[in-house]
Amino acid sequence: MARDANDILREGGEADLREKIDRTRQANGSGREPDLGEWDAGGDTDTIPPRQWLLGNVFCRRFVSSLLADGGTGKTALRLAQALALATGRNLTGEFVFQRCRVLLVSLEDDRDELRRRVKAAMLHHGISEAEVKDWLFLAAPGGRAGKLMALDAKGQPRVGGLAETLKWTIQRRKIDFVCLDPFVKTHGLTENDNNQMDQVIELLANLAVEMNIAIDVPHHTAKGGANPGNADRGRGASAIKDGARLVYTLTTMSVDEAERFGVPPADRRLHIRVDSGKVNITPPAAAAKWFKLVSVALRNGNDLYPDGDNVQTIEQWIPPETWGGLTDDLVNRILTDIDSGMPDGERYSDAGAATTRAAWKVVQKHAAKKTEKQCREIVAAWVKTGLLLKETYHSHVARKDREGLHVDDMKRPGRIA
Repeated sequence: MARDANDILREGGEADLREKIDRTRQANGSGREPDLGEWDAGGDTDTIPPRQWLLGNVFCRRFVSSLLADGGTGKTALRLAQALALATGRNLTGEFVFQRCRVLLVSLEDDRDELRRRVKAAMLHHGISEAEVKDWLFLAAPGGRAGKLMALDAKGQPRVGGLAETLKWTIQRRKIDFVCLDPFVKTHGLTENDNNQMDQVIELLANLAVEMNIAIDVPHHTAKGGANPGNADRGRGASAIKDGARLVYTLTTMSVDEAERFGVPPADRRLHIRVDSGKVNITPPAAAAKWFKLVSVALRNGNDLYPDGDNVQTIEQWIPPETWGGLTDDLVNRILTDIDSGMPDGERYSDAGAATTRAAWKVVQKHAAKKTEKQCREIVAAWVKTGLLLKETYHSHVARKDREGLHVDDMKRPGRIA
């Protein structure tokens, strides 16, 4: 086999290299050879195990995940519902449960009773009994007594804190598969905007996930500013938080435009939230957002002083109305025929945004009354874009000038046999 320049250099420097290695071993007090654990890819013929997904493309063993959201958006409500899906093995959020898991929810923000209220509301809404989650769902609200995963020592240097060992012991004792630490900012006592320090916290979590063969989730708050679905850079603090977690999603409230599009009343808009892939670098991002709706659940836990008891927020899957849902070929052809026939006074329909009496979207809504104006406009725009509806100039006897109006290309009608 031919020798290259590197082979010659390695041979010439082997004695010097061996001497340096021996000095390093003596200085470190180690008798072990330095070892990267490298392997020869040419001899790697063993079967590669698949990734161990737990819930959809959201939680996976040996990986850290996160959900970025503004305060009060429904972040905790969503994670509680997803945790219950894992603990029961039931599809509660529209995401496939690969295997039933033992779940540990650690609330570092709510106290014991508030966490109990939130979990109870979710269980009531989804029809889950205590017996169903016994030995599968474990809750903790340790407050400050549990310490931190990492904190600064007296010299201002990051050190592993008491929460790390307590967490590891609990995972082993309860045989946990999935851990949610909510929120991330409460897990450590380091400088949130320091990339090096945040990288150490995320690395600690990632190593724990690998060592214990579990999935770890750390919901995180977003920075101030306008909502931006799918933008993982909106997370508070250093970018190392986003870069270190492998599965990052964003949670945002329905916008005014989306509410108009879906026909959601303005008063109910903030009850609807969307989840988008923020930085999913081990699976392709979802083609469309997942939608959920916040609902209020009566706990019926009243007493003499508070007879009404508590109403607590939980979450359920919400399916937005489909723009094209229910549009059969027969219905579409009737709408097209109506548009192509024009108006009684000889005027042609128009797709122009400023059109009023000639607005083609109104013809769609006449035949599909449940469609919103925005959906009807989208349908007309799609037909124009594909050439099913053609814009042609005609002379308007009403306006006494040439105008642009819509005609149907019959060759492109749905259901037509060529």
